[in-house]
Amino acid sequence: MFGVVCRNLRGVKRTRSSQSNRTMVRQAADLSLAGLAGYFVGTFPSADVASTIATRGAADLRSSGSGNPGAVNAMQVLGKRWGYAVMAADIGKGALAAGVGRRIAATNGAHLCATAAVIGHCFPVWSGFRGGKGVAASVGQCLATFPAYFPIDLAVAAVTASSPRWKQRAFASTAAASITWVGASVLWWQRGWPNAWGPPATAALPLGATVSSAVILFKFANAVTPAAPTPAPTSPDHGSSDKVPT
Repeated sequence: MFGVVCRNLRGVKRTRSSQSNRTMVRQAADLSLAGLAGYFVGTFPSADVASTIATRGAADLRSSGSGNPGAVNAMQVLGKRWGYAVMAADIGKGALAAGVGRRIAATNGAHLCATAAVIGHCFPVWSGFRGGKGVAASVGQCLATFPAYFPIDLAVAAVTASSPRWKQRAFASTAAASITWVGASVLWWQRGWPNAWGPPATAALPLGATVSSAVILFKFANAVTPAAPTPAPTSPDHGSSDKVPT
């Protein structure tokens, strides 16, 4: 009788171990899928699409203006309307990726997918890994994964954008915003504060914020500013009043 009980217990342990292993494998597969999905969402070339439409393929933002395929350079080269369109699309990429990741792999998937979208935006495989700086995509990431902090993020951005001193120091202002974002995410995680419509504040929140911030700061630190920016031909409304001087 005792031997039968022992065998049954060993069988139960093996079954539980097998189920645990299958669960771990499934979770790893889901996270891998979320990461890949986020990266490819981030690689969508919103600035290139805008440039192609606005100039009928005559301009490449990588060789015009600041050389950065992002919203700010699109404003300078193509005009404000196109720049805001690019910004909206890039923010959308970060938010969309978070939603996709949350659907695939719950909370961790949301953070991983959104972070991967920032990486994909900065280093898109389709463009020889020459992408934007990731700021707008990270705004979408913050909006979807850390909505409780988003008003603070907007306030920090408004302060740095309105101050001439901060405006002339892009790397410093970006670093300040990144430190605030990461610090707030750690605080929310440690205190267990509510996160509005975002996923629960777990360790994945500051981890995602840290990785995205590091990628963005790397792009800013390695940005090459041309000595003489060259405006590119745009659409027929090229000379309209919404054009920002380069």
